[in-house]
Amino acid sequence: MTATDLPDLPRHVGIIMDGNGRWAQLRDQPRLSGHKAGAETVRDITRASRELGIEALTLYAFSSQNWARPVDEVAGLMELLRDFVIDERAEILDNGIRLEALGEIERLPALVREPLEELRTASAGNTKMVLTLALSYGGRESITRAARAAAREIVAGTLRVEDLDADKLGSYLPTAKLPALDLLIRTSGEQRISNFMLWEVAYAELMFVDVLWPEFRRAHLYECLKAYGTRERRFGLTSAQLADSSDV
Repeated sequence: MTATDLPDLPRHVGIIMDGNGRWAQLRDQPRLSGHKAGAETVRDITRASRELGIEALTLYAFSSQNWARPVDEVAGLMELLRDFVIDERAEILDNGIRLEALGEIERLPALVREPLEELRTASAGNTKMVLTLALSYGGRESITRAARAAAREIVAGTLRVEDLDADKLGSYLPTAKLPALDLLIRTSGEQRISNFMLWEVAYAELMFVDVLWPEFRRAHLYECLKAYGTRERRFGLTSAQLADSSDV
């Protein structure tokens, strides 16, 4: 499938990659086996997105709340993240992908943080696609940090309270330089946002897919993109208003 088969391609797709643990449990395997299988899905979906011409792909890889998981599982996830960054380095650079990260990156262990930051720097000039990993990330936490940044400017006298509107507050978010989120996909059949991109999801289309993340492949992504193309995105307007504006 190519972009010509999907005329209404979203610019920015976010994915809540859910179901690794259940995939492993169904096979009587340790949870980490599910995360390893999920890493293969990340590779396939990233490649498919790049090939289609999606401008930005944001993956919810590790939440702020995931630090509370068993120590062994967290340690294994950190090793998988490190391996992904190292193993995908050549493909990211060779294909013009810019790697970014959201969240409290400073909380990540050096074994992840150092290769991550090195690849972010090395890929900074790439323009084909932005791949963003949400690591130690939470939507509420992200909004809180943005509010603090605005408050500091108000206290410093460089920002007037009356000038702090939604657009201005949004400019303090780490996603400010990304295209607006168009489509949010969650795998595994669960139907909740789980503290992911709470600000950015305001006008995004939501899709909940009853497929565990390790089994989600580009064919499933294509179906989501086809469904997205059938949605009428009104952004608070009526269908008649949209029709009138398209005639101008």
